Amino acid sequence: MSSNKSARYNRFSSGAANITTSENTNGTRMETTFGPAYSAVTTITKADGTNTFKQHRRTPSSSSTLTYSPRDEDDGMEPLVFAEQPSVKLCCQLCCSVFKDPVITTCGHTFCRRCALTSEKCPVDNAKLTVVVNNIAVAEQIGELFIHCKYGCRPTASSKPAAFEVDPHGCPFTIKLSARKDHESSCDYRPVRCPNNPSCPPLLKMNLEAHLKECEHIKCPHSKYGCTFIGNQDTYETHLEMCKFEGLKEFLQQTDDRFHEMQVAMAQKDQEIAFLRSMLGKLSEKIDQLEKNLELKFDVLDENQSKLSEDLMEFRRDASMLNDELSHINARLNMGILGSYDPQQIFKCKGTFVGHQGPVWCLCVYSIGDLLFSGSSDKTIKVWDTCTTYKCQKTLEGHDGIVLALCIQGNKLYSGSADCTIIVWDIQTLQKVNTIRAHDNPVCTLVSSHNMLFSGSLKAIKVWDIVGTELKLKKELTGLNHWVRALVASQNYLYSGSYQTIKIWDIRNLECVHVLQTSGGSVYSIAVTNHHIVCGTYENLIHVWDIESKEQVRTLTGHVGTVYALAVISTPDQTKVFSASYDRSLRVWSMDNMICTQTLLRHQGSVTALAVSRGRLFSGAVDSTVKVWTC
Repeated sequence: MSSNKSARYNRFSSGAANITTSENTNGTRMETTFGPAYSAVTTITKADGTNTFKQHRRTPSSSSTLTYSPRDEDDGMEPLVFAEQPSVKLCCQLCCSVFKDPVITTCGHTFCRRCALTSEKCPVDNAKLTVVVNNIAVAEQIGELFIHCKYGCRPTASSKPAAFEVDPHGCPFTIKLSARKDHESSCDYRPVRCPNNPSCPPLLKMNLEAHLKECEHIKCPHSKYGCTFIGNQDTYETHLEMCKFEGLKEFLQQTDDRFHEMQVAMAQKDQEIAFLRSMLGKLSEKIDQLEKNLELKFDVLDENQSKLSEDLMEFRRDASMLNDELSHINARLNMGILGSYDPQQIFKCKGTFVGHQGPVWCLCVYSIGDLLFSGSSDKTIKVWDTCTTYKCQKTLEGHDGIVLALCIQGNKLYSGSADCTIIVWDIQTLQKVNTIRAHDNPVCTLVSSHNMLFSGSLKAIKVWDIVGTELKLKKELTGLNHWVRALVASQNYLYSGSYQTIKIWDIRNLECVHVLQTSGGSVYSIAVTNHHIVCGTYENLIHVWDIESKEQVRTLTGHVGTVYALAVISTPDQTKVFSASYDRSLRVWSMDNMICTQTLLRHQGSVTALAVSRGRLFSGAVDSTVKVWTC
C-alpha cells in the first residue's frame, strides 16, 4: 500500500458470511462479503455516492472449515459443518448458503424454496419468482456432500449463536449429508439418559453399558407389580433369587398378556361403538328427513283438503243461488208475470278486460269517447276502449296507494286513493294536471255535481269547487260517525252512506235534510232511481226506500256476501238495478216487482265495482279483471 494512503481493515466472522471493509484517503470505500459458498461480492462506494459491484471466487486455506447454519425455524440450531468446500454452483444467490430444498423457478434459475417464496424478483434478471418444480439433480448433488457428524461439532467461541466448529473430542466420522440421520441415530457419541434413573449424569451411548454395571439405581423388573428393590448389578442378581415376584413371573406375564388382549378388545369395541354411533347419527338424519318429508306431505294434504272444502262451499253457494233462481221463477209463474222474462233482456258476458296486477276497486265511464277507466290495487288507472279496439289505451300512474275511487266532471277525471290524495287528469291528453292532498285518511269515494266534487273518507265529506284544474275546498260536511264508503248525487241531492245511516244533503245549501236508518251492517253502496233509494249492506242485504215518502218498502235478499256496488239502467219501460257482491256474483233486480230476474256468475273473485253505459254493464273484481255484460 503506498505511503500517501492510509488503510483500515476490519474483519467480521459469522457462520454465514465474512465482511471485509477498507477505506482510502480519497473517500473511496470498498466492502467485500464472503458467503459460506466461498463466493464474494465487492461493493465499491465512491466519494460522489455512486456504487460499482464486482463478484469473484475465494479459495480457503487448507485449515478452513465451512460452517452452515440452518435458516428454517423448524430445523432448530443443529450444526451443519462441511468436510470440504462445496461448489459455488450449489449455493443459493439469495441467501448465499448451500441450497436447502432447491427448486427451479419460472426464470430458469435455482433457489432455496423458502427464498423463492419470500422473494419477489430474481436477482439475476429481475423477473418475478414463481416455483415451478423441485430441482432433484441439485438436491442429489448436495446429498453427496460430506459433513461432520453433529456429535462431532461444537459452538464456536464467537458471539454468533449459529456458528459451529469441529469438536476434537466428539465423533470423528464424516458422512454424506443424505445419510446423516441414519448415522446420527446410532452414533456412539449420541447423548443418552440412564434408563434406571433420570437423575443420573448425562452419558454417551458408548459409555451406557459400563455405566449400567456400576449404576446404583437398578430397579427390579417386577417393580410395576409392587417390588421396591433398588440397587447395583451385584445386589440385583442376588435379589432376583429372593424376589417373591420372580416365582410368579409366568403368571404375571400371562396376566399382562391377558390385560393387553383386553385392551385390544376394548379398543376394537370402542371402534365398533364409534361406528354404531356414526350409523345411529346417519339413521337419525334419515329419520329427520323422513319426518320433514312427511310434514310436507301432510301440509300438501291439508292444503288440498282446504281447497276441496272451499270448492265444496262454493258449489253449495252456487246451488243455493240456483235454488233461489228457481224459487223466483216459480214465484213469477204463480204471479202470472212470466212475460218479464224476455230473452232479449238476458244479460250475457261479452268480453273481459285483462291487464291489472291487482284487484279492481272502482270503475268510471266517459260516454263521449266510449272510454272506461278502472282503478286497482296495483296503484294504476287503466283506460280501455269500449267501442273499437276493446284494448287498454294507456295506463295512468301517479298514486302511491290503492286507487279506490274514480269520478268524471266535464273533460277531467278525478281519482282518489289510499295515499289520501286526489289527482286531476285531463281526459283529452290522459295526463296528470294536478295533485291535491285531500284527506288525512284514504279517499274512499268520489262524486261530482253542480260543478262541485264531493270526496268521502273517515267521518268526513269534503266539498270542493272545481276551478279549471284546481280544487278549492268549499266546506266539510260533519256529523258522520264512520267511514263514508258510498256517495251518490241525483238532481239536487247528495246521498251519503256511513255505518248504518244514509244522510240526504241539499246540494244547494249543503245542509242535511233527511236521515235514513238501516239494519244489517254498514252501508257499502247506494243507488238512486226515479222512484227509489237503494243501498247495499255489509250483511248481504239490499234495502229499498220510496224516494218521495222516505219509507222503506222492501228488503231484497239473495246475496250471501257483502253488497259492494250498485248500478242502475233505466228505460221508459222498466228500471233494473244491478248488485255486485263478495259472493262473486252479480244480480239483476227488476224494480217493478222487486224480484231478482238473473244471477251472473263469471268472476273468480269478489265483485267490487260496477259501471253502466249505453245499456252495457261493466263489472270489476278481485280477480283483477273487468267484464262486459250486454243483453
